[in-house]
Amino acid sequence: MPTPAPVRPLDPTAAHELTALAAKLLADHGCATSPELLAALPEACARLGEDIRDALRPVDTADGLFVLRGLRLDDTELGPTPGHWSTVAEAGALWDVVLLLVSTLMGTPIAWDGQQDGRFVHNIVPSPGHESEQTGASSSVLLTPHTEDAFHPGRAHLLLLSCMRNHDDIATTAASIRLTGLADEDVEQLKRAVVPILPDDAYEQAQRFAGRPAPVPTLFDTPEGLTLRFDPAYTPTQDADEAWRAAYGRLEEELARVSVAVSLEPGDVLVVDNDIVVHGRVPFRARYDGTDRWLKRASVRVEGRPTRPPAEHDEHGYGQAALTAWTV
Repeated sequence: MPTPAPVRPLDPTAAHELTALAAKLLADHGCATSPELLAALPEACARLGEDIRDALRPVDTADGLFVLRGLRLDDTELGPTPGHWSTVAEAGALWDVVLLLVSTLMGTPIAWDGQQDGRFVHNIVPSPGHESEQTGASSSVLLTPHTEDAFHPGRAHLLLLSCMRNHDDIATTAASIRLTGLADEDVEQLKRAVVPILPDDAYEQAQRFAGRPAPVPTLFDTPEGLTLRFDPAYTPTQDADEAWRAAYGRLEEELARVSVAVSLEPGDVLVVDNDIVVHGRVPFRARYDGTDRWLKRASVRVEGRPTRPPAEHDEHGYGQAALTAWTV
């Protein structure tokens, strides 16, 4: 059985308030990708009550995550699970707006010009031909635990995963660096900038970037404690020295030891602190019959958070520009 994650419940009144506001925004602006809708989010969020704000207070435990529970969606109204993110169109648009409201209450939603056409809400569905990739479109392989968009200095502080459908109880895995028992000498090794983290397969433009990859540290000390930047599937560890590789391997073992499995229910929103938690997904067999697992994903920055090394300001980010919701 999956290990339960901390749950923050929304009572029916608060859940209705949130979904009713999302429905009004959608009716006023026509579609969830409208620039006018994005610009209206901060003012709309100011009208939401304290119960919702309290449920969406910052992640405040060492495990670095929680599940917002209490939103209810109708599986029959949702329509079939799409076979690819590009065919979603307006399917589940209400829940895009709900996720954008949740994101805005927690920080600033961001998007990427080179991923899913610059959308602020991504659709994560298994796609034919992508089964064995290390991206959200895969299914038949373990999605290796990683921090989201680890290759980029402007990566999100928070990752939000909203469950549309999960008939097969497919688990998202998560592990916090602050629950590990990594030795001090290993921590010191991994604070060294030895090898780069390369763009993943969801960023084709970034993978063609001509600039030289720069090495980055895996671990970093902050006033809040250790943070990490981690994506072993896209890290050329073979180019590192033996001492660093050994420490990296022990970090992988420790993260596996403290990993939990979270099986989301429809309507759940999993909030992950991307500075301290790696996330992944267990393998599953996709049916491509309209009933497969379907998540929506949003990325959030928290302005002024002291969790990134100053040296990151000099990175080129492989030519990828982050977009913010109020400036599109």
